[in-house]
Amino acid sequence: EAFERACCERLGVRHAIGVSSGPDALLVALMALGIGPGDEVIVPTYSFFATAGVVARLGAAPVFVDVREDDFGMDAAALAAAIGPRTRAVVPVHLFGQCADVDAIARVAGDIPVIEDAAQAFGARYRERAAGGLGAAACFSFFPAKNLGALGDAGLVTTDDDALAAKIRRLRVHGAEPKYHHHVVGGNFRLDPLQAALLSVKLAHLDAWTHARRAHAAFYDEALASRVTTPRALEDRFHVYNQYVVRVRSRDAVRAALAAEGVETMVYYPRPLHLQPCFAGGAQGRFPVAEALARDSLALPVFPELRREERAHVAGALLAHA
Repeated sequence: EAFERACCERLGVRHAIGVSSGPDALLVALMALGIGPGDEVIVPTYSFFATAGVVARLGAAPVFVDVREDDFGMDAAALAAAIGPRTRAVVPVHLFGQCADVDAIARVAGDIPVIEDAAQAFGARYRERAAGGLGAAACFSFFPAKNLGALGDAGLVTTDDDALAAKIRRLRVHGAEPKYHHHVVGGNFRLDPLQAALLSVKLAHLDAWTHARRAHAAFYDEALASRVTTPRALEDRFHVYNQYVVRVRSRDAVRAALAAEGVETMVYYPRPLHLQPCFAGGAQGRFPVAEALARDSLALPVFPELRREERAHVAGALLAHA
């Protein structure tokens, strides 16, 4: 409860509800909205699997849309074309630590609830508003690799809607209120108090870590811009760089060359969701921006403890092989 109160204060929201993981945060938020068989939920096709996986777990259909090249977020124009009579929610993703264009998405969505997938964006801001308070609800992950990471899985749902918060709190304890009186079928989505205690300690250091990440990103921006497509930090956003993702031709060959020079990189994500076998492997070419990003994107080291000489080595190695 202390960690939840600290998150409310930091994010400027009425309710912060600790849960067991980032995917469970998405799952319980959609459950609280009553999403189920026959419903459709619109999601970007360029994201981590959980964004769409939780929709399918509820028996609903994920409807995929393309993303924008500038912020890697959901394309509002594509969203407009995808909305249909069975659309029950829209889930934009604040990918890699930069908020999607939530105002444009909300205008298109109208009365359809917008649920922020903010798993990678704790501390990010959009037009001076914190991620977490931009939609009907928002879902965060505290997986250890995140900017604010626990010692295992942990997550958070935020909302300003009192009724929605009450449903989520009930659902995270098997739908019981009071204990052993089950009004609905929920799940065991509780946040482990040990993880909350750790996160409370780490939360005090988050601003310093974010400052370091942004300094590393600024260095890369300047060092790489002449040869490499670097991520755009838009003027109306505060990017927290959960990942620093560049775009390079012959990505896999470049990645192998960097590995040979001791530079670890990651690919987020090698296959868009619409091409995943579990979603019936949609048609190639349907979402060209997402497919291009999946082909070209490469994440560089950007962790706060990265030393000056290390980031210089990363930049030099990339310039030599890009």
